[in-house]
Amino acid sequence: MAESRSKFEQIRIEKLRKLEAAGVDPWGQRFPDRTPIAELIPLAPEEKGTTTETRVRTAGRILALRDSGKVYFIDLHDKSGRIQLFIGKNQVGADWDLMPNLDLWDLVGVDGKIGRTKTGEPTIFVEKVHILTKTLAHPPEKYKGATDAEILLRQRYIDMIQNKEVLERFETRANIIRRMREFLNGRNFTEVETPTMQSIAGGAAARPFVTHHNALDIDLYLRIAPELYLKRLLVAGMERVYEIARVFRNEGVDATHNPEFTMMELYEAYGNYETMMELTESLVVNLVDSLGKGRVLPWGEKTIDFTPPWRRAKYDDLLRERLGVGLGDADGLRRVATERGLTTGGKDPDVVAHELFESTCEEGLTDPVFVIDYPASLCPLTKRKAGMPQIAERFELYVHGMELANAYTELNDPIMQEDLFASQLAGLSEEDSMAKMDRDFVLALKHGMPPAGGLGIGVDRLCMLLTDSHTIKDTIIFPLLKPKPIRTSAEGDEQGDEAEAKPQE
Repeated sequence: MAESRSKFEQIRIEKLRKLEAAGVDPWGQRFPDRTPIAELIPLAPEEKGTTTETRVRTAGRILALRDSGKVYFIDLHDKSGRIQLFIGKNQVGADWDLMPNLDLWDLVGVDGKIGRTKTGEPTIFVEKVHILTKTLAHPPEKYKGATDAEILLRQRYIDMIQNKEVLERFETRANIIRRMREFLNGRNFTEVETPTMQSIAGGAAARPFVTHHNALDIDLYLRIAPELYLKRLLVAGMERVYEIARVFRNEGVDATHNPEFTMMELYEAYGNYETMMELTESLVVNLVDSLGKGRVLPWGEKTIDFTPPWRRAKYDDLLRERLGVGLGDADGLRRVATERGLTTGGKDPDVVAHELFESTCEEGLTDPVFVIDYPASLCPLTKRKAGMPQIAERFELYVHGMELANAYTELNDPIMQEDLFASQLAGLSEEDSMAKMDRDFVLALKHGMPPAGGLGIGVDRLCMLLTDSHTIKDTIIFPLLKPKPIRTSAEGDEQGDEAEAKPQE
């Protein structure tokens, strides 16, 4: 085991043993009553080169360290900020003997007095040092830091330690989800939890992940959507219900897709897709306002204007504007698709239309736009438009060509639902996991589901737009990556285990 350790790790283990020999626990103990670093800065006196009698206690990670002989200067960081430590031999007494055993990225606690150096740097003049965790791994190269993007994804903790903006992005994500809950709870929605493992993969057209339950000897599927269970709760009398759910789809990985992602899905009895448009717009604008940066946000070199009201555009109108051909013109759709290199053989005209829509229309949908009234054949869970059975009351919300939300006026006719399920599943092999009808859901509908609107929002994509991120991996703390041998960000760094903190004397 020891043979696999780097020379840097071996040096740190030697220091760890020295701490143990001195009677110090290198893994630390409870450290109560610490103050976040950001709250200490205002306590520093205004006058340079002075120290107050205010005693403070804080803890954090060493991100810079310099030994000048009789004084150590340390940059100590916690989640809230950074402060300089002045550790003098005369001030810390016996703790001075511990100092040679400290390294970059060690976690320490300190007691001392707050002051300013001669250059005006807020500084804790330390009187007591507490070893809280001795780190063994060598940190990234001291000036450039970790720059290998793949390593930063695989070892996200390094990325978050080094790059404050990454930590802040995930704090923002957490606040967005918290604010989302507050908004929905304020509208009398009830948050619920539905099964993650399901006997039938339903609620969306996607390939599921398959697992097996040994005790029951049955195959189960990680859910691709919580939809059918949430609708059962509408039948049960829960008139406004939502879930912030982890869902799983055994499909591709790209800038906007991860096999495991977070969806907020809700249903409102006695509503429809118009109700859902109002709710979606109000919810997202509320989240934008919570950021405190105005309603026009940057997104790379572009901007997003979230100011309501948002545009509404019919699916058919967008096709005609872009291609000069629309729904119902099967020959025209096939001709345009063939001209654009798409295959049409054996495909329903609505499927051809949707492939054209995805390849030509989506990219032009920039600021928030509700695309409404989809081909009914593509929407087996959606109520048809009155007097227009070929059109489904469905919308998708697009921002800069990216689908952000999907909503329906929910189909609550059990006879039509059963027929649509049967039609959708016709021709699929028995081995296909989607070739199973959720008959219990149909039975639930027969007990009476109220007219309703339903909505799903991709939380990861929403966070992409609200945090100026351009890949879904930047908004999922631990995105799925193909396993590879462990390689540290410091591998190959031969510059030693020192880093200078510029002393602000």
